[in-house]
Amino acid sequence: MQWKMKAPALVALGASVALALAGCSGGTSGTATTPGGSSSAPSQSAAAPVTMTFWHNSTTGDGKKYWEDTVAAFTKEHPNVTINIQAIQNEDMDGKLQTALNSGQDPTIFMARGGGKLADVVAAGQVMDITDKIAPDVKTALGDGIFSAFTVGGKIYGMPTSVLPGGIYYSKDLFKEAGITALPTTFEELNAAVAKLKAKGISPIALGGKDAWPAAHWYYFMALRDCSKDVMDKAAAEKDFSDPCWLKAGEDLKAFADTDPFNKGYLTTSAQQGAGSSAGQIANHKAAMELMGAWEPGVVKDLTPDKKSLADLGWFPFPAVSGGAGDPTAMMGGSDGFACRQGAPAECVDFLNFMANKANQEGYAKAFQTLPANKDAKGVVTDPALQDVLASYDKAAYVSLWLDTMYGQNVGNALNGGVVNMLAGKGTAAEIVAAVKTAAAKG
Repeated sequence: MQWKMKAPALVALGASVALALAGCSGGTSGTATTPGGSSSAPSQSAAAPVTMTFWHNSTTGDGKKYWEDTVAAFTKEHPNVTINIQAIQNEDMDGKLQTALNSGQDPTIFMARGGGKLADVVAAGQVMDITDKIAPDVKTALGDGIFSAFTVGGKIYGMPTSVLPGGIYYSKDLFKEAGITALPTTFEELNAAVAKLKAKGISPIALGGKDAWPAAHWYYFMALRDCSKDVMDKAAAEKDFSDPCWLKAGEDLKAFADTDPFNKGYLTTSAQQGAGSSAGQIANHKAAMELMGAWEPGVVKDLTPDKKSLADLGWFPFPAVSGGAGDPTAMMGGSDGFACRQGAPAECVDFLNFMANKANQEGYAKAFQTLPANKDAKGVVTDPALQDVLASYDKAAYVSLWLDTMYGQNVGNALNGGVVNMLAGKGTAAEIVAAVKTAAAKG
C-alpha cells in the first residue's frame, strides 16, 4: 500500500502509528492551546447519557494535556457525554489494545495505525466503518489522499490526526564540530560522516534497539532504497518477499552496522523514555543522528533539560543505497489516527470529527510539534526540521507506509524481531526474509 498526497493536498502535512505503532510516534511536546470549534453537530441521541473510553499514547507533557483539553472542550459542547481517558505508553499500546479488543472490552476510541494492522482489526469486526459519517468540511480539509492509509475494501475506518514521514534528524552543532559541511545523500557519504564524528569522539547515530521498531526502521528504509516500487507494491498486495532485494536490504544494513555507527549498548537502549533513550541522546547532544518519523522534534523537545525545542535540530532524507532499485526520492512514513470500536455510540464519530477540525489540529501540531493532517492547520508548523521534511515530501516520487504497519502485526513482528536478531549477532539477513515469508504464509 502506497500513500501520497499531491498538492494541494500536500499541505495537509503542514504522521506514525503506536503506532509506534510501528512505526511509531510517542513523545509529547510543544505549547498546547485550548481546542475548540466542533465540525459536527451533536448527534440525535445527544440527550441520552453516553460514556466512552479513549486510549491514546501521550503519557506526559503537552501532548497529554492537549488530549485532556480536547476532551474537556468536546464534553462542554456535548454535556451528555463522559469520556474517560487512559494514556498508555506507546510501546505498550499495540499489545494492550489487541487484548482489549479481542476480549470485547473498551476502549471506545483508540489509535488506528492503518495498513495491514488496521485491516486485521477490520477483518475481526472490531472497528466501525465511518465512511459516511465524516463531516464534509473535515473530509475536504484533510483531502482524500491521507485517508488511503485508513481505507480497507473501499471503506474508511480511521480519522487521521498527523502525517509522519521518516528521515534522519541530526545536530547541526555536532556536525559542525566534526567538520561535516554537506549533508549525506549516499551511504558512502553517510559512512564518511560517521567516521568524522567518531574521530571527534562523538557517537554518530542513536538507536533505541530495545524497542525493536527503531532498529527495524533501518531495514525498512534499506528495502525502500533497494526494492523497486513494483516490488514493494507486490509485497503489500500478495505478501510476496521472493525478490532478491529483500535479502540485499538486510545485507546492506548488516554491512553498515558492522562499521559500528550506533551508540554503545544500542540493543538495550529505549527509543523515547528518558534522557538515556535514543531520543534523549539527541536532545542532550550525546549523539549526532537518529532515524525517526516526524514526531521526533516533539519527542526531543520533551527530553531537553529546559523542555524547549532543540535549536540546532536538522533533518535530511535517508541516503541512496548503491545498486538499489528504489527511487532515491521515495519516502516512508505513516499517519497517526483514531478509530471507533464496532458498535460505538454516534458520539464517538462526533469526537473524531471534532479532533480533526482546524482549531484542534492547530493545537495538536503545536502540542506534539509535528505535522497536522488538516491542511488548513499547516500555518502553525514553524520548526525548520519539519519544514525540510515537507520540502522533501513535495519531491518524493512515492511514499510507503511503515512496513510493519503495511504488512500487519504477524509479518511486522517477524520482520522487527528478525532485524534485531541480526544486529545482535543471532541471525542473518536470509533469516529475516525466511521469518517474514513464514509469517506471511500463516496469514
